Order: sequence, then structure tokens, then C-alpha cells
Amino acid sequence: MLNGDFNGLWNRAVLIMGALWAVLVFMIWETNQLETAGDRQVFLTVVIGGFLVVYLSGFIVKVRNRKKKTG
Repeated sequence: MLNGDFNGLWNRAVLIMGALWAVLVFMIWETNQLETAGDRQVFLTVVIGGFLVVYLSGFIVKVRNRKKKTG
């Protein structure tokens, strides 16, 4: 199946998905649908915030899984 520790696999997966997210963000950005600076700021805040939440949630799942196994 998958070889490696969780951190390595998770970081690799997030790196690949981050690249795909960046392509999607670039495509949306270039359509000029974000007309004002406020629109662009909200868009980037949501995208970056969402990416960080997804990244950190993997480690939260890891901690919960470790507690479940030991407890």
C-alpha cells in the first residue's frame, strides 16, 4: 500500500493538491470575474485560509488517531 510516515505522505499529498489549487486559482483570477480589489482580497483570503485549514486538519486527524490507538 502506501509506504512512509504520515507526515511525509501528507506533505506530499498537500504539495500536489496545492499545485492543482494554484492552477485553479490562476484560471479563476485570469477570467476577470474578480472586478474589485475587495473581491480579489476575499477570494485570496478564502483560498489561502481553506488551504491552511485542510493542511492543518490532517495533523489533527493524526493526533486523534494516535489517541484512539493508545486509549
